[in-house]
Amino acid sequence: MMTAVLDSPLHPEYGGVTVPLPIPREEYDHTMELLENLGIGDTLRQDCRIIELNSKYSVLESLAGSEVNVDELDYLAKRLESFCASEDEQFQAMGHKLGLTDIKDFINLTFCCQESTVISDFSKLEQAGKYHAMNLNGGTLPLEELKALDGREAALRLIDTGTGVVTPYGVVYDNGMKLEPLYQGRQFPPYCYDDSPLTVCLTPTQGGEPAVLDLPVSDRQLGRSLLRAGIANLRDVELSIEIDNLPQKVSNRLHLEREGLDDLNEMCRVIQPLSQAQREMLEAVVCATQPEYAGEVRRLAEELDQFEFIPNVRTAEEFGKYMIRESGHFQYDENLEGFYDYRLYGEQRIREEGGLFTAHGYVAYHGTIPLEELMQDDPAEQYQREQGPQMGGIA
Repeated sequence: MMTAVLDSPLHPEYGGVTVPLPIPREEYDHTMELLENLGIGDTLRQDCRIIELNSKYSVLESLAGSEVNVDELDYLAKRLESFCASEDEQFQAMGHKLGLTDIKDFINLTFCCQESTVISDFSKLEQAGKYHAMNLNGGTLPLEELKALDGREAALRLIDTGTGVVTPYGVVYDNGMKLEPLYQGRQFPPYCYDDSPLTVCLTPTQGGEPAVLDLPVSDRQLGRSLLRAGIANLRDVELSIEIDNLPQKVSNRLHLEREGLDDLNEMCRVIQPLSQAQREMLEAVVCATQPEYAGEVRRLAEELDQFEFIPNVRTAEEFGKYMIRESGHFQYDENLEGFYDYRLYGEQRIREEGGLFTAHGYVAYHGTIPLEELMQDDPAEQYQREQGPQMGGIA
């Protein structure tokens, strides 16, 4: 979305680093290492000087030459990435009207600029008036009310107030908007940026502001987030779930009072890249194996290829029919349909594999080590390897 060239205001001779914004999750640790090599990138201090900022938001040019915190810059970019075209106009016009030059103010503006109205094309007053009415109502209006509204008349009434301010982005009306200090330089306001599997809240038991984290994060990012929140010991916080995008059966197995933040983070790190089909398979495997902890769920997610999963198969007859007609293991002849005993074959195969039926379908474990060891943090990968593949079953 944008890039920033950052250097050290104390040692410009060290050169600069070009940082993509938002910082890709997989690049976060490497980016911090590059900044540390220049003696910058502190968790809390604004020690990164912006030499150049390339983005479609020309209003942010006022940040050039200023010193910022890299996580503040990253957070601002994440907020702006979600904006639509009308929000872009509102953000830029209000930023220009207010003469903002501090990154904290720009961050706070992302939470309230939607209250303003910008008229950038006076040939479209009908549309401008309807947008204005929605802005005054939190961004929405009932459909019937919006259809009945005379947008042109609403826009002309707004223009007649004479409160508009001309900016390079259009004439902006603040509608009484207040720039509230939601972000004051320490903890970022909660914001779900992407499809994080889990968003947790850490509430200090001895008082203090709670911290909200989107999992997974890298170990380095986790440490920086805790430091920013002023949390020195995880034993002094209560853990709760804010947003849960995990597969439902995984969520049902979690008990936060016995889970560690690191274990939850590692579990989410493995689950996040799974496809929808893989997540459905994980739900079936979890139903069949009944893990007790996040660490066990993580191991199952890492080893999904050790399981067989046939979705929407729930009886021995359905399983036998799938194996004979659809699996590709047999040359099915429709002329012999009356001679196939699907249920008998299904029952025999289930006994051999030790498989189980779940609400999602059929699951069987084909790994070479006992399932109990597979679910441990450090499974004995060499166990019975010399003896060849064995059917472990799910018991």
